[in-house]
Amino acid sequence: MSTEPIRNDDKGRYEVTVDGELAELVFQAHGDRLILVHTEVPDALEGQGVGSRLVRAAVDDARARNLIVVPMCPFARAWLERHPDVAATVRIDWPK
Repeated sequence: MSTEPIRNDDKGRYEVTVDGELAELVFQAHGDRLILVHTEVPDALEGQGVGSRLVRAAVDDARARNLIVVPMCPFARAWLERHPDVAATVRIDWPK
């Protein structure tokens, strides 16, 4: 994988293109909250850590912007729960 995820504000997503395939983590920004809505990784990229890289990029960006992460996306939530060391680096509002 050669490309690092970027934040695309125009499309409301973090995105990365690998081997011509686009993977994305859709977000909504509301005030001091970064709501992670949906992760989409093409079948051809599954199992390569692409979704993980997208979530980590969102967390890093939220920390840099002093935002609270709201993981509505089931993949992002599960990833953060499995990586408490990363989750501890940012404020998280866990959906009920």
